[in-house]
Amino acid sequence: MDYHNDRFDDFSLMIYDDKKLIALLPANIKDNVLYSHQGLTYGGLLLNGNTKFKVVLKSFESVLKYLNQRDIKTLHIKQIPVIYNKIPSDEVQYLMFLLEAELEKRDQLSVINLNERVKFSKNRLEGCNRANKHGLIIKEEDNFDSFWNEILIKNLDEKHNATPVHSLEEIKLLKSRFPKNIRQFNVYDGNKIVAGTTVFESKNVAHSQYISGNEDKNTLGSLDVLHAHLIENVFAHKTYFDFGVSTENGGKQVNYGLQFWKEGFGARTITQDFYKLKTENFKKLESVLL
Repeated sequence: MDYHNDRFDDFSLMIYDDKKLIALLPANIKDNVLYSHQGLTYGGLLLNGNTKFKVVLKSFESVLKYLNQRDIKTLHIKQIPVIYNKIPSDEVQYLMFLLEAELEKRDQLSVINLNERVKFSKNRLEGCNRANKHGLIIKEEDNFDSFWNEILIKNLDEKHNATPVHSLEEIKLLKSRFPKNIRQFNVYDGNKIVAGTTVFESKNVAHSQYISGNEDKNTLGSLDVLHAHLIENVFAHKTYFDFGVSTENGGKQVNYGLQFWKEGFGARTITQDFYKLKTENFKKLESVLL
């Protein structure tokens, strides 16, 4: 996270049982309110596979008590989508119920279970056929310049008046630190780049962090053939392929065109929840265990 540490006042917490580190809470503080780290897409309480429910409960109780004693009254926490956990881990989700946390936001992610795949739709197959007829070529490359400068930045600016979350320099830095986990795939029509995606790869999941094509993407079928290739070949050994969110306006609306495209590959919905809770409610956890 240190590549953007100038944007956040870090307040990450480490939870110990005696001298043994048992949990982490990546976090930052702003106006005396603690946030599950705003510089991370996914957050929450990080645990190892040996951690059982009682330890999770006592860890979270300790965090809230610690914050309350330091006059930090409010915690905003975002859950880790279930597909990113190596084993079942909904303990904190259950604690949100016990703590009477307020659900602030629920994002919708489009995910393919690669072990139980749904067939590609007719639209996506037609796109792949168009790409093959045009002779499009897919390449994995270590260079991000062409995709960022010729495709991604231009599209985000024209369609959303926005810029990528990661600058070109930042994604290069992250790639240098995590060379096996950040991968760039580009599509070419001859020597011209026409589309691409930046994939963040973890143990169980391949996640398309950035997806973008030029103005001819529908005519060429560039994004269709690219993602069909990733799903069927490059990441077929993974458990999940994650297209990310299609929700806008705080999770209250869905970009249906984007959702329709993702579902054409067999993606279906999972959710990520964002909660707000009072730290003084740590007392509600004291009498949970019978």
